[in-house]
Amino acid sequence: MLKNIILAAGEGTRMKSNTSKVMTKILNREIISYIIDACDIENSKTILIAGKNKALIEEKFPNLEIREQKIGEDYPYGTAYAVSMALDLLEDEDDIIILNGDIPLITKNSLNSFYNFHKENNNNLSVMSTEIDNPTGYGRIIRENGKFKKIVEQKDANKDELKVKEINVGIYAFKAIDLKESLKKINTDNKSNEYYLTDCIEILNNENKKVESYVASNPDQFYGINNKKELAEAGSILRKRINEYHMLNGVIIENPDIVTIEKDVKIGKDTLISGPCKILGKTSIGENCIIEGSSRIEDSEIKDKVKIDNSVIEKSFVDEGTDIGPFSHLRPKSKLGKNVHIGNFVEVKNSNIDDGTKAGHLAYIGDADLGKNINVGCGVIFVNYDGKFKHRSIIEDDAFIGSNSNLVAPVHIEKEGYIAAGSTITKNVEEGNLSVERAKQVNIPGYVEKKKKRDLKKLKEQN
Repeated sequence: MLKNIILAAGEGTRMKSNTSKVMTKILNREIISYIIDACDIENSKTILIAGKNKALIEEKFPNLEIREQKIGEDYPYGTAYAVSMALDLLEDEDDIIILNGDIPLITKNSLNSFYNFHKENNNNLSVMSTEIDNPTGYGRIIRENGKFKKIVEQKDANKDELKVKEINVGIYAFKAIDLKESLKKINTDNKSNEYYLTDCIEILNNENKKVESYVASNPDQFYGINNKKELAEAGSILRKRINEYHMLNGVIIENPDIVTIEKDVKIGKDTLISGPCKILGKTSIGENCIIEGSSRIEDSEIKDKVKIDNSVIEKSFVDEGTDIGPFSHLRPKSKLGKNVHIGNFVEVKNSNIDDGTKAGHLAYIGDADLGKNINVGCGVIFVNYDGKFKHRSIIEDDAFIGSNSNLVAPVHIEKEGYIAAGSTITKNVEEGNLSVERAKQVNIPGYVEKKKKRDLKKLKEQN
């Protein structure tokens, strides 16, 4: 069985953050989540080596096997020690892939190709490498007569070794039995006084075991994150990769540099994305949609031919032909039918709005079920909260809700019920009825002239 060991215990002091490095978000997802996804190779199991961040990781990934690497003066340092935390979970016949938890650009295809290389060559140990123009800070791949020999860390390298451009990317594949045996023979005879996992290479070579290097293309995928600047740079690479995927599949993105699309999002062909939009979570968007302005869509299903303008949509469903915005907000559990219009500054929450219904501007629709072809006027408020409990309203087909009305839930407006503008409705309205609930208008003749005289008298008295 293949078992992946992800080293995620680093405290990330250079990040200068109160958040664990691997739990820092990039494109709305934790760094470690990208590595976990890449390790999801068929018939494999993933083990995380955590540190002080163990509780956070357990909360986010409750289904993974997590082991804790103790960190402090009383415990040894180094990658070999970290890996040893998982040894009791490894069977001798297993294959093991070991990688770091701060390389969110790594792909499943690369890991799969690396694992296939390891298996097909029957290697005892395989090392993944790549070539870059500026290898400063990376361990170097050292070869003799073209044959892979060892890895030398930057701080331990001599002048000739520092010139080498082939670098270790920190990903290894072992036969479990060889990993177990070589870890027993590692010491701390180096400048950092640490247990280096890379020492296994020399140990296995000296035992005439088969050790080979797999040179991977696309160095960007091994980009490690150590500070906020590198976090932003990795985000740019990941954003470009995702946006290119969608554009090659028929999505129109006018300015890919300012559009953020999370990796699990699905978008249909000929949909246009314009402006600094964010499309996140498990969102699905259909074909021929228009998403523009600074819209944010999260964990929602959007059908074909929908237009969204400078609006926020969260955990909601929008059927085809509907338009939303500008500056509207669909809060969780909103469900819009076909050809619905949700206009300027309209907020919808936990409500069902059926086909053809319109709320043009400045309205709040909360905890309500609206039928077809209803008109919701400007300034309408669905009063759904009594200070302790939420209540629902039901509005049937073809009703008309006049401007500046309050519907105090629970209330039921039957088919073709009319609510006069400015009314506060607390009782049900039967089919076809007009409901008016407001004080009688009183006009007072000569009021302004009387007020002017009264105000002038007061001014004279004050002076």
